[in-house]
Amino acid sequence: MKVIVLGGGVIGVSCAYFLARAGHEVVVLERREGVALETSFANAGEVSPGYSAPWASPGLLVKALKWMLMRHRPLVLWPRPDPALWLWVGQLLENCNAEAYGRNKGRMLALAEYSRDCLRALRDETGITYDERTRGTLQLFRTARQVDDAFTDMGVLDQFGVPYALLDRDGCVAREPALARVREKVAGGLWLPGDETGDCYVFTCRLAALAAGLGVEFRHGESIQGLLHEGGRVRGVLTGAGRVSGDAYLVALGSHSPALLRPLGLQLPIYPVKGYSLTLPIVDPAGAPESTVMDETHKVAVTRLGDRIRVGGTAELAGFSLALRPARRRTLAHVVRDLFGAGGDLERARFWTGLRPMTPDGTPIIGATPYTNLYLATGHGTLGWTMAAGTGRVLADLLSGREPDIDVAGLALARYRA
Repeated sequence: MKVIVLGGGVIGVSCAYFLARAGHEVVVLERREGVALETSFANAGEVSPGYSAPWASPGLLVKALKWMLMRHRPLVLWPRPDPALWLWVGQLLENCNAEAYGRNKGRMLALAEYSRDCLRALRDETGITYDERTRGTLQLFRTARQVDDAFTDMGVLDQFGVPYALLDRDGCVAREPALARVREKVAGGLWLPGDETGDCYVFTCRLAALAAGLGVEFRHGESIQGLLHEGGRVRGVLTGAGRVSGDAYLVALGSHSPALLRPLGLQLPIYPVKGYSLTLPIVDPAGAPESTVMDETHKVAVTRLGDRIRVGGTAELAGFSLALRPARRRTLAHVVRDLFGAGGDLERARFWTGLRPMTPDGTPIIGATPYTNLYLATGHGTLGWTMAAGTGRVLADLLSGREPDIDVAGLALARYRA
């Protein structure tokens, strides 16, 4: 079967690889000059199933108001006359209850854990490297209240058999020795040993090369203008270079997916949530993190990627703006300076921003649509890198007529119609 994959980020490339490995003819359409040049380019570097949780949670509204009043705030909302934004916020708040939180976190954990296992298998099979480390994630708590709040998430981790350890200050320093220099700022932490780190951009480029070796055709610089459809089926993709046709079509366009699918009568509740990162060279390895430290107060991750530190975080609701705002840089710089001040050179840091495609329930949209040959792999939010390999495997199974290894019933677009 010939499959047209729309989008060359980590999700689209992962799908293309697993589809080709399953024996399909695959064409990837990407508007940029290479793969992984947008949201996948400089994310926080976490492969973090243990940290998979929806934004929508009990008490979010109160937390959000507090966050927006902080000097180095993790959440920024630019009030603007954008109906899509306010509809999305309303749907988010509808999921802010214990029942929905447990259901959504369970779905996310199941896919994320499966994806991490698929990534490990891929690494073993191909030898792919990408500055990977398998030393877990430390969710760092600065206050006793944050330690107490962690028990809610620990219950869900127990339910799904995700390994973890609640650490005191000394335990955190044992896992991340550089924190000994700022131990007075640490109240405790949640260690997630199954998490990993790695450079998403490097991974995607190297996986694309492996996919090309399996026969995948990558068409770069090809703008996607619309989908041609008739009789409940997609008949082709209209691009700047003409029409591209196949037997099946897979949309992996992240935040741009809703605009493409709206003319087909498909409403995807995805909104772009802007994230930022700094990448700085390590100047003192002993002062840098060993893996990923997630600062729970500022919702900023500090990750070691080879000879670099990647600092990623903040969430800005500002539509499709890609403006690099100095205030967001100051927040990222504050966190890395506060926790790992001797580790990297902030004077040589590279500042970046990207748009995370977020759904109101936190769960990505994966699987079939009312169009018999149209499939979706989008809406992964901050967890695209975490969920990429598993998403690719699931889509390859679905398009090959096989039952996926995990339950995907709650991942499809149909859950919103319900």
